[in-house]
Amino acid sequence: MLKAVILIGGPQKGTRFRPLSFEVPKPLFPVAGVPMIQHHIEACAQVPGMQEILLIGFYQPDEPLTQFLETAQQEFNLPIRYLQEFAPLGTGGGLYHFRDQILAGGPEAFFVLNADVCSDFPLNAMLDAHRRQRHPFLLLGTTANRTQSLNYGCIVENPQTHEVLHYVEKPSTFISDIINCGIYLFSPEALKPLRDVFQRNQQDRQLCLALGEDSPGLWPGAGTIRLEQDVFSALAGQGQIYVYLTDGIWSQIKSAGSALYASRLYLGRYEFTHPERLAKHTPGGPQIRGNVYIHPTAKVAPSAVLGPNVSIGKGVTVGEGVRLRESIVLHGATLQEHTCVLHSIVGWGSTVGRWARVEGTANDPNPNDPRARMDSESLFKDGKLLPAITILGCRVRIPAEVLILNSIVLPHKELSRSFTNQIIL
Repeated sequence: MLKAVILIGGPQKGTRFRPLSFEVPKPLFPVAGVPMIQHHIEACAQVPGMQEILLIGFYQPDEPLTQFLETAQQEFNLPIRYLQEFAPLGTGGGLYHFRDQILAGGPEAFFVLNADVCSDFPLNAMLDAHRRQRHPFLLLGTTANRTQSLNYGCIVENPQTHEVLHYVEKPSTFISDIINCGIYLFSPEALKPLRDVFQRNQQDRQLCLALGEDSPGLWPGAGTIRLEQDVFSALAGQGQIYVYLTDGIWSQIKSAGSALYASRLYLGRYEFTHPERLAKHTPGGPQIRGNVYIHPTAKVAPSAVLGPNVSIGKGVTVGEGVRLRESIVLHGATLQEHTCVLHSIVGWGSTVGRWARVEGTANDPNPNDPRARMDSESLFKDGKLLPAITILGCRVRIPAEVLILNSIVLPHKELSRSFTNQIIL
């Protein structure tokens, strides 16, 4: 018997995803046509012996999340439940707080997946490796170049046994080119070190109270446990943590630009996993170039040219002569005749007028470096907005014959002219 836990965070997280996270929780943002965490659930559901999937976070269980859970349970015929934290508890605090729920029924092991990663999720291969050599912690690892590895948790492994000898979260100097993917397989015994951290936090809390240092800024709370710093770094080299290396697709989804890149990766995977989701060029239909997803309810004019890497959501209208490339168009948006949308995300219910051009700048990994990853994007440099993908928030109206370039338009804005490299409030 197996279980899976997906860590979805909460509204205080994902600030780099704004304004898109204003409308739906970040884990429900559509990537390649389906909510971000549906890719995780699909992968978990394909593991033999999977009995239950738990989502842990501190979002309020609102209508979109509740509806998604109901639909997912029916589609995958698995119990899928949401466990709400009483406060942000870190990457390990929720696991310890809900340990009884996770261990109910006596699972052999349980997967732990961060919601904000894109991957081909080699869960069966990880399970095989775990069963060959059982240890409390098995981490999924991949490689990054020397410079970008500093943005991730870095793993030093024994190349013969794959034991994690040293672990540092976002080091200041180069440690290793093996990085943590945020996908794990834990034995039930893995919760014991979390208990030790919790008890140590309680003791530190009592000491702070005794010294009169009860400032929230000094003390995050006994229940807050950081898997990476409090557990992996502490236990590395003690024969408890091992790494399984993958050369499959993997990327973080921290920003809108990385969501667009993840959409491309998933659309490419659909050729093998879900070919039915990819649009095909048909007589009298739009011209399809590369991998494109079109929701069945969308209306696309036959003279439109779509792709590569295009995702069109529910109820979208695409007019005659529209050109769409490297973009996501969300639920209910309208692209009027002869608009051009490149490297952009068009928000829910937004309208782009005739002959308008909405364009951003790609921030993809270096194609000449096989170990390159998405850079952690900073929106500003020297007080100026850096070139990046263009984002139109919810219900934005773009007039005819204007250019919106490398800009972010906040929700419910009605523009009257062109903008370049600006945040439009």
